[in-house]
Amino acid sequence: MFRVGIGYDIHRLVAGRKLILGGLYIPFKKGLYAHSDGDVLLHALCDALLGAVGLGDIGIHFPNTDTRYKNISSLKLLEAVKSKISKAGYTVSNVDSVLIADRPKIGPYRSTIIRNISVVLKIKPAQVNVKATTSEGVGPVGSKAIASYAVALLERKR
Repeated sequence: MFRVGIGYDIHRLVAGRKLILGGLYIPFKKGLYAHSDGDVLLHALCDALLGAVGLGDIGIHFPNTDTRYKNISSLKLLEAVKSKISKAGYTVSNVDSVLIADRPKIGPYRSTIIRNISVVLKIKPAQVNVKATTSEGVGPVGSKAIASYAVALLERKR
């Protein structure tokens, strides 16, 4: 049996924060405002994985009111989500995502981001897809904030 989930996240760009996307520090003049490291890509992916097995969302499992998650690496959150879906009896078939950011350009970092995700989820890099697009200057997403969508396909363990 297969199950699919979708995730979405958005955070404002602010000065004085490091920009972390896909578990990778990306040199940029601003970072994402959040309780954790603000990694919108991994947050959307966590929501997609949790949703696929009916376990709610990232806010239920890692609330921003809990000091244990202050500035936590979202790679650790993804690892915890991977454990939850395994305990629920599922494995990851593939994940697909898109980042919406006018700047910085994501292309130079894509392969490292894919590797980060595949290592944590214990799947092959070919099972991870990361796309990036801009908002073409239309609205605040992409220029004042970075957003991400993700989809996950899970399969029941045999």
